[in-house]
Amino acid sequence: MDDSLSFESFLSGAGKAAYKAMEDHGRGEYDEFALHAGVAVERLAKAALVKKNPLYLVEMRNGNSDMLLYFGGDLEMDGERVRTVGANEALKRLRRMGVLPLDPKLDLLIELRNGTAHTTVGDQAKALLPTLAEAVAILLRDVGISFDQFWGRWSSAVYVAIDKHRGEVQRDVEVRIRQARHLFEDRFKGLPPGAKERALTVPQSRLSEWIETVEIRTGGVPILKTSGGDCPACGSRGILTFEPTHQTATDTHYSANGFACSLCTFEVSGPDEMAALRKANTPAMVTTMSVTHGPTLSPEELKSGETS
Repeated sequence: MDDSLSFESFLSGAGKAAYKAMEDHGRGEYDEFALHAGVAVERLAKAALVKKNPLYLVEMRNGNSDMLLYFGGDLEMDGERVRTVGANEALKRLRRMGVLPLDPKLDLLIELRNGTAHTTVGDQAKALLPTLAEAVAILLRDVGISFDQFWGRWSSAVYVAIDKHRGEVQRDVEVRIRQARHLFEDRFKGLPPGAKERALTVPQSRLSEWIETVEIRTGGVPILKTSGGDCPACGSRGILTFEPTHQTATDTHYSANGFACSLCTFEVSGPDEMAALRKANTPAMVTTMSVTHGPTLSPEELKSGETS
């Protein structure tokens, strides 16, 4: 049988596609994520089938006995004529064997990959990273390959994606930290030593260590941005966004409502994601501020609140 149809070949192809899927998801390219995630699942499913018995790869349509004899090792065929079972049938066979459970989300991932789902791919695919991670984990156990061996540097991110002890937002933020970290590291592959360290020393924004008004809201209350804590993904200095929470006669109080790093592009937005960021073993960041009312905003009038 052709080496391209071997267990090792399917496993290698699954690994390459899974890596690309993680990179796509980290860059926000969710259409590409759906494509590569679907390919990863299909190839790993075929690796599981061929390891059990090469005959399980045979597509049974049209009564193709030649294909059956070929996969059984008793007939030579031109490689261009060889056809294997499709992704949907591969999953179906593994479910009938009790290897994979029924999972509508996994079926949706394959539909998105095949272009048969009646939906915008990116909108649906973004949330399917845990589905990819869980399906791969099950198939790896079946073929006897360790999780870390398959996922390599992505192991930490994928562990988080399938950790049911974390809430959905917490998982999402922690996965994004790891994705941004790996993509940042990739930018410096092949560059001279020290290139990354030099990039981290270059100021990433015109903002000072204090505060700048970026928008005046209704009622004259400004949204504020300030140079914030170290980025949990790359270590560069990030930018915190603060929005007003309440006012007194003399002060306006603000809470951190977003964080962004222009160097590695990691960002979070909204109170739930900010809470998840503070919980994710990141360096402490300023979380509240108060500004005294007056015609000017001098540094002496700025009070930093408690840090997480």
